[in-house]
Amino acid sequence: MEQRLRQLAEEALNALKGANTPDELNVIRVKYLGKKGEVTQVLRGMGALPAEERPRIGQIANEVRQQIEAALEARNQAVKEAQKAKQLAAETLDITLPGYRFDLGKLHPLTKVLQEMESIFMGLGFSIAEGPEIELDYYNFEALNLPKDHPARDMQDTFFINPEVLLRTHTSSVQVRTMEKTVPQVPVKVICPGRVYRRDDDATHSPMFHQVEGLVIDKHITFADLKGVLATFARQMFGPSTRTRLRPSYFPFTEPSAEVDISCVMCKGKGCRVCKGSGWLEILGSGMVHPRVLEMSGYNPEEVTGFAFGMGVERIAMLKYGIDDLRLLFDNDLRFLAQF
Repeated sequence: MEQRLRQLAEEALNALKGANTPDELNVIRVKYLGKKGEVTQVLRGMGALPAEERPRIGQIANEVRQQIEAALEARNQAVKEAQKAKQLAAETLDITLPGYRFDLGKLHPLTKVLQEMESIFMGLGFSIAEGPEIELDYYNFEALNLPKDHPARDMQDTFFINPEVLLRTHTSSVQVRTMEKTVPQVPVKVICPGRVYRRDDDATHSPMFHQVEGLVIDKHITFADLKGVLATFARQMFGPSTRTRLRPSYFPFTEPSAEVDISCVMCKGKGCRVCKGSGWLEILGSGMVHPRVLEMSGYNPEEVTGFAFGMGVERIAMLKYGIDDLRLLFDNDLRFLAQF
């Protein structure tokens, strides 16, 4: 029996030398040390030995078992290290290769233009006011000198939710809300950026678009103040050589009213296809705040005056970047957006 145990130890050690995976090591462990393993089977025959032989054979069996277990542990560690080294070799990085290029996100052109517009007006002393996009008819129309059934409402192409609630057609409603909050304090000097909604949809109109409207109220405000603010904005937005002109127009909430043009950004006022040979491009509407609008908001038109203006952010972006179709700004085409 002693000889058989020594033989099993030698066989197990030799078998371990050729094992290269955890599965192969487990097979050897079960074969020699398992419940039905070779060493276990030999020990079950110890009952047939003389009593004086059993302690010595038991000691030899323990030595054999410990020898095989130690060899198993050592070989298992060696196999793990070999597998790790193989994995690391397969994952080796060649640091001399060029890196992968990642596309970086950019601001949308409308966001860039809106931020630039806000920055210009804040530099002129304006603050930013905001209001709800789902608006009451009163703030969107009536408080702006547009009573119910007024024909000028047809210019707005409004989305009505019910007869008294609508999607705002301009951010002028924020001007009214601002005046109600600040009355009778002066000066009031705010711009109102935000989304507005009208039933238009073509190459130059969108059902949803963005506006920036401005309002100034104080004592002794004149039309010259309005002209100076808009001329400064145009030069900072489109370049120092940009010229402005004001043409008489009509808006229910301002009197007198004016459309504002800038010298064509394409031909510098010489005349081209974009400006239809006129040398001018329309960018916004403006005027002195109508006395009726001041009264409805609580201000006394005999004591204070003011001016207001409004422009579409998309219109400014199209002129600034030479975009000929407004829908490009909403198509989310990365080939277009990547240019900005």
